[in-house]
Amino acid sequence: MRVLGVDPGLTRCGVGVVEGVPGRQCKLIAYYVVYTDTDDDISLRLLRLDTELARLVAEHQPESVAVERVFSQHNVRTVMGTAQASGVAILAGARAGLPVQTYTPSEVKAAVTGSGTAGKQQVTGMVTRLLGLDAPPKPADAADALALAICHIWRGGTRARIEAAALAAARYQRRGARR
Repeated sequence: MRVLGVDPGLTRCGVGVVEGVPGRQCKLIAYYVVYTDTDDDISLRLLRLDTELARLVAEHQPESVAVERVFSQHNVRTVMGTAQASGVAILAGARAGLPVQTYTPSEVKAAVTGSGTAGKQQVTGMVTRLLGLDAPPKPADAADALALAICHIWRGGTRARIEAAALAAARYQRRGARR
C-alpha cells in the first residue's frame, strides 16, 4: 500500500509518501514541505497548497491519504490555518478518488512510538529508524507527515481489511439467505 501522509499547516505543510503493509517495515518514497508566504492573501496560500498537493498525488499515485486531524489549540489563528490546510488536504485526496483517513496526533504518536504522549524528537527518531534513514527527515513537519503515512499503513490498512472482511461476510450471508 502506498500512502501520502499530510501534516497540515498553512505556512509549512509536511507531505510524506511511504509504501508498506501492516506489521512490516515501511519504505520511504519521498517527503516534502510545501511553504506559503505569510504576506500572501489566504486565498493564494490555499490555492498554492491545493496545487502542490494535487501535483504530489498525481506524481506519486498513492492508494490512500492520511491527514492529521485538527485538534483544539489555544491560538485560534493557528488552529484556523491548520483547519483550512487540513480541508485542502482532504479535498486533494477526495478529488483524486482516494480514501482519506484522519488521525489525531496521539494516535500517530502511539502507532509510531508506542506512546500517545511522545515528543516530536521521539517521533522523528522512530520515523528515522522505522524507515531505515541515515538522517532524520527535516523539518519536523516532514517527519510528522511520514509518521502519519506509517500510522495509516499499520492501523488504517488493518482497519480497511477488517471492514472489507465484514462487508464480504455480510454479502455472503445475504446470498445464503436468498437461496
